[in-house]
Amino acid sequence: MATIRKHRDKYQVQVRRKGFPPISRSFHKLADAKEWARHIETQADRQELAPSRKELKGITLGDLVRRYRTEVVAFKKGADIETIVLNAFLRHPVCRKDLADLNTSDFASYRDERLKTIAATSLKRQLAPVNNMFELARTEWKLPLKNPLVDLSLKTNDNRRERRLREGELDRLGAAGGKTRNPLILPVIRFAIETAMRRGEILNLRWCDIDEARGTAIILETKNGYSRTIPLTPGALAVLRTVPKGKETGCKVFPLSALALRLCWDRLTQRAEINDLNFHDLRHEAISRLFELGLTAPEVASISGHRDMRMLFRYAHASHASIRAKLTAASSVG
Repeated sequence: MATIRKHRDKYQVQVRRKGFPPISRSFHKLADAKEWARHIETQADRQELAPSRKELKGITLGDLVRRYRTEVVAFKKGADIETIVLNAFLRHPVCRKDLADLNTSDFASYRDERLKTIAATSLKRQLAPVNNMFELARTEWKLPLKNPLVDLSLKTNDNRRERRLREGELDRLGAAGGKTRNPLILPVIRFAIETAMRRGEILNLRWCDIDEARGTAIILETKNGYSRTIPLTPGALAVLRTVPKGKETGCKVFPLSALALRLCWDRLTQRAEINDLNFHDLRHEAISRLFELGLTAPEVASISGHRDMRMLFRYAHASHASIRAKLTAASSVG
């Protein structure tokens, strides 16, 4: 709230808002004083003023991280991984600083130190929960602080993968899978290519989520939080017919843990002598195949679950052999 009082030949204005230090200024004209007061109040409403640091004294960055870990991270799907990241961050000396004294330069020093041992993309992922913590502390916990990561410069290279299955690799995986002890690894691989589903979505899929009569599957737990129903190809339905059904209601289609699948995948690719293929690359392969079948971007997005077309196209990689064949068949580009 702004107060204006006349002192001698000037008008003195003072603006007070909770969470911000009082601001004062003097003017010769009353109109100028009122206009300045309205401007400062608008800035305060927009959170554009520097916050008061008094409330932040005695609260360290570590205290804030621990509160965020307990009240927010513990209820996330990726709580285990994010907890590991935050626990490692808590061991750094920057977490012992008071929030009142914390600024972007502290994180700039932290950035420069970490970049000596890890890539910029890895650091960006590790700072993502910290960035979210500051925004939540400011908006929901009403702490009078500014997010010091907003102005932090962190340049990352575009490291998107364009890896697709090369000729003969699927057959090599199949041959190597015949020697594995786990009978589910090959059905999981074939199902991933047929459906473009994420690893976690495949492992969480239950028999009650599948409607074989309509040829659809409902994916309830997704990365972005939006459930979706996808059509199942004849190939996907054929894979399901090879998997034994559990007797219990809600039984999973592929009763594997994420760790078991990762270990099986590593052994399988090693046995097949394929060194640079990740399981997630199967999603790239599947989405690219959907585009090659002639599906439109909205149709592919309804299957893949992407809500951002830019992210969808990061997953779509046209086959160079297919492109060359089409160009060869054409007499000229013009």
